[in-house]
Amino acid sequence: MDVTLLGTGNPLPDLNRGGPATLVRAGASIILIDAGRGVMQRVMGAGVFPPLLTTVFITHLHSDHISDLNDVITTHWVMNPQPAELIIYGPPRMKEIVNAILAMLVPDIEYRLAHHEDLNWEPQLKVIEVEPGDTFMVGDTSVRVAASDHKPVHPSVAFRIDHDGTSVVIGGDGIPCAGLDELCAGATAYVQTVIREDLVKLIPNQRFKDILDYHSSVEQAAETAARGGVKKLILTHYVPAMQPGQEDEWRARAAAHFSGEIFLGDDLLNVTI
Repeated sequence: MDVTLLGTGNPLPDLNRGGPATLVRAGASIILIDAGRGVMQRVMGAGVFPPLLTTVFITHLHSDHISDLNDVITTHWVMNPQPAELIIYGPPRMKEIVNAILAMLVPDIEYRLAHHEDLNWEPQLKVIEVEPGDTFMVGDTSVRVAASDHKPVHPSVAFRIDHDGTSVVIGGDGIPCAGLDELCAGATAYVQTVIREDLVKLIPNQRFKDILDYHSSVEQAAETAARGGVKKLILTHYVPAMQPGQEDEWRARAAAHFSGEIFLGDDLLNVTI
């Protein structure tokens, strides 16, 4: 199984980091988790031809995690040589979001159907709203859903993906909670959004400081990984953006609480688990 951090940025636009998105390749399954800014460029950068995507997971409906879902839908549709279904799993209200995206795309869909004789079908989408405790299969890969805690964003979910004896937990945004502990128990790897609490507190802006109460700090993510006996901790969605040369500083904060392997870096970091 391969885990690729497609976008490691946060809601603030960043020249060097795309919006939140992670790619998991497990056997024949290629799963996209979240769809932040620039996600399709990063998918190509990861060596994946967009029509090969068949499944999308969305952890929650904050704009930075779904801003380019429209591009995922359109690109998968236009680049496919034949009708192909794109399945989107997300929390309740996911259908509302996808219906709104399709409404926005009505003119574009009409124009492309009118222009291309060999394109005679509209986007083929299946949207499945998931709840904590749900389990399902993507090919020969099993998936388990648990609640995450990102209040007042509710509901928000985390996913555990298991294939051929390895597993990865995608925590999304949020603070430590029972749902994450449940999914991380015995997992091979854990991917978590993190903030540097010490640096956030230095910013004289209350709206920025508000993120402290609903994002895991580096230390909290490491503690969650340690409780679960996780082997590899993969950090992403850095707030504030991690600057070049700061990797060891961020890693040391996690290493104080977690003795396994710790990965952090730029977009397109790939970890084989």
